[in-house]
Amino acid sequence: MSGQAAPCNPQEIGSLFLFEKLTPEQLGRLCGEGRVERFEPGPVYTEGEPATCFYVMLEGSVVLYRRVGGDDVEVTRTSQRGVYAGSMQAYLGDRVRQVYNNSMRVTEPTRFFVLPADTFAGIMQEWFPMAVHLLEGLFFGSKSTQRAIGQRERLLALGSLSAGLTHELNNPAAAAVRATATLRERVGKMRHKLAVIAQGSYSPEVMANLIDIQERTAERVAKAPVLSPLEASDREDAVTDWLDDQGIAEGWRIAPTFVQAGLDVDWLDQIAAAVDEDILPSAIGWLNYTVETELLMDEINDSTTRISHLVDAAKQYSQLDRAPFQNADVHELLDSTLLMLSAKIGKHIKVVKDYDRTLPRIPAYPAELNQVWTNLIDNAVAAMNGAGGEGTLTVRTAADHDRLLVEFRDTGVGIPAEDRGRIFDPFFTTKPVGQGTGLGLDISWRIVVNKHHGNIQVESEPGDTRFQVLLPLTAVEEESA
Repeated sequence: MSGQAAPCNPQEIGSLFLFEKLTPEQLGRLCGEGRVERFEPGPVYTEGEPATCFYVMLEGSVVLYRRVGGDDVEVTRTSQRGVYAGSMQAYLGDRVRQVYNNSMRVTEPTRFFVLPADTFAGIMQEWFPMAVHLLEGLFFGSKSTQRAIGQRERLLALGSLSAGLTHELNNPAAAAVRATATLRERVGKMRHKLAVIAQGSYSPEVMANLIDIQERTAERVAKAPVLSPLEASDREDAVTDWLDDQGIAEGWRIAPTFVQAGLDVDWLDQIAAAVDEDILPSAIGWLNYTVETELLMDEINDSTTRISHLVDAAKQYSQLDRAPFQNADVHELLDSTLLMLSAKIGKHIKVVKDYDRTLPRIPAYPAELNQVWTNLIDNAVAAMNGAGGEGTLTVRTAADHDRLLVEFRDTGVGIPAEDRGRIFDPFFTTKPVGQGTGLGLDISWRIVVNKHHGNIQVESEPGDTRFQVLLPLTAVEEESA
């Protein structure tokens, strides 16, 4: 947008803090190559357009804002003379893409000193060559540092997740190894017991009956009900008494296994009625090994299934076998991240999932969203550890007009009011020295806002902090993060 031309006064230009050290000759050149323009209330330039001018405000009031998803988010509002905006990196030339990185509008009639971008770049190179080199180093050094520390942030997260995954995998793997060793022992004893029974003078009918009882017992194990501790205790007492009445040695050792497998006194009565009294002890011993082997195989199945689920969660988290950009189920991403972080979350923090499962899949970069979830959950856990190590993490999803809301709510110490405006700034951290890079939330903001055209915001008071991520339900043209 062009304003109304106005006379350029070198003395007025020289009264601005940006130009107050320049010579009269330099001020004259500025006025000769630049111009003064007056703008009525409204837009001056728009984010993303080619950056053609450098603006310095002479008088009036300006607002700088950025487009976040479908909203205009105000960054700065000021009436201070001398504030500047526009093509501030023009001195870098073609080495960076010269576009406006925000939008500017004026709220009242406002005058600017306007310098064309190429003129601004030329004057900088001519008048301040050392300063230009310093600024170049600062600009590219900052970019390089952000990339390096961002990579370190990801590696730290990966190391933490790997440690957690190793811990989570170790438990079911160890359980499967123990169960396999015990199963081998029990099968050996069962073979021995079968040999003892086979050496007796039992008719084929009796043997067939025993095999039938074994099969039906195995089926019963598969359908065993889940009992409360009190119900299990009462049933164990009843089974122990029954075994003692039948003269079965060490019935108190067998009873818990039978109860776990869903066997009760009525079932044992059916067994006693189906076999002769003299082989009942052997039949009970044989069935005990049968039950134990079935339970051990169930334990091995549960352990290996758990391992499979963890591997699937790791693949889902890393998205190694998926396309970078796809229609993703946010709940699958959240579940995989929570599972990967379960060791870090610990047992003292309760996790509540308040999901709206009717929400549709959304176009997204899943691996990068998982990084956002990781950063937000990690911060929530740190906040609750700072509040005594206990608390509740609530992960909620909901529809929010044309966007999908993912909210992480923790009961930690909260974020002080004076820090809330800075938490998304690069390198800002409230964690102790050595425990945070200050890039977690900056990276999250870039992924959500720049990569997904969404928004991320925070509400906080002691005991109730909520990070809210808003993501578009439909695809938006991609921008670089």
